[in-house]
Amino acid sequence: MPRKNDRNTRGRIIAAAWKLFYQNGYDATTVEDIVFESQTSRGSFYHYFQGKDALVGTLAYLFDDKYEQLAKEISPDASAIDTLIWLNHELFVMIEDSVSMELLTRLLATQLTAQGEKHLLDGGRFYFRLLRRIVREGQKNGQLRTDLTESEIVRSYALWERALMYDWCLSGGDYSLVAWTDKMTPTYMKSFAP
Repeated sequence: MPRKNDRNTRGRIIAAAWKLFYQNGYDATTVEDIVFESQTSRGSFYHYFQGKDALVGTLAYLFDDKYEQLAKEISPDASAIDTLIWLNHELFVMIEDSVSMELLTRLLATQLTAQGEKHLLDGGRFYFRLLRRIVREGQKNGQLRTDLTESEIVRSYALWERALMYDWCLSGGDYSLVAWTDKMTPTYMKSFAP
């Protein structure tokens, strides 16, 4: 039971922080704001995070929350390729609608300079577990190539998504991330068809 409470408290802090970062900007958001919004305590905050900067990398886990929600909505009739295209579209809609360019840029920058934990590459994340399941089933059902390993396809797909986000940030968001991914991802995913 304590493990669930720990996850809920940590999750509330992360969700509150990202809501405030989006509404007020990263620099204008204080630890006190996050504690108030999450309905936790300073002690709880510092139990999980060394400071506000430690929250930047947690955007990857906010993405996982979205993937957990989307996993429940996956059509059982959709092919593996269609499912991956749909997941990509839905995540990028969330990013365009509720994650500021500044925050996404900060996340990508922290991952480039991180000496320790690289949240985006954490193979234990729900994101990677979901991708492995989709790819494994797709290969078993003849929907995805089998001359590439499950790991190679998952890594390539994750790399594709990070590249799209990185380029969008690098270009200052001068195009729609969703429109671009909707145009290009189906073409990219055809390379994994048998």
